[in-house]
Amino acid sequence: VLDYIYSVLHSPTYRETYKSFLKTAFPRVPYPQDKTKFWELVALGARLRTLHLLENKEVESYMTTYPITGDNIVKKLSFVDNGAMFAGTGRVYINDTQYFDGVPKVVWEFYIGGYQPAQKWLKDRKEKSLNVNDILHYQKIVVALFQTDLIMKQIDSVLY
Repeated sequence: VLDYIYSVLHSPTYRETYKSFLKTAFPRVPYPQDKTKFWELVALGARLRTLHLLENKEVESYMTTYPITGDNIVKKLSFVDNGAMFAGTGRVYINDTQYFDGVPKVVWEFYIGGYQPAQKWLKDRKEKSLNVNDILHYQKIVVALFQTDLIMKQIDSVLY
């Protein structure tokens, strides 16, 4: 049931429809239309939940690189588009020379509630040096957010 609810609450159409209600009260969870759709949504919700907890093996299939060595200190964040050849991806600079390459723009701009997790995670580490585990963790976050965007669209196609 938790995974069903988790998937419903991640439907973009559901969020738009109940936007004002979600801000002021408990969310209304629709009763499943049929058993098949219920189990499809349970599977999508379970996948989302494990992605968000970074427990899903998918998060270890990194889609980004961190190619430049240096002090790894997060100073000034910026997203620079990679151009037409790699449309939809860019570099997330943490300082003047170091960056995560291949970050999908949809991930950089992705909102959960009132904040953008791909940006907030780095902003919370401003003036700190990222260690190897931090770099790998951020790369997992990128995968989780990218997959979340895809799964949210799948949830909508099942629900509506």
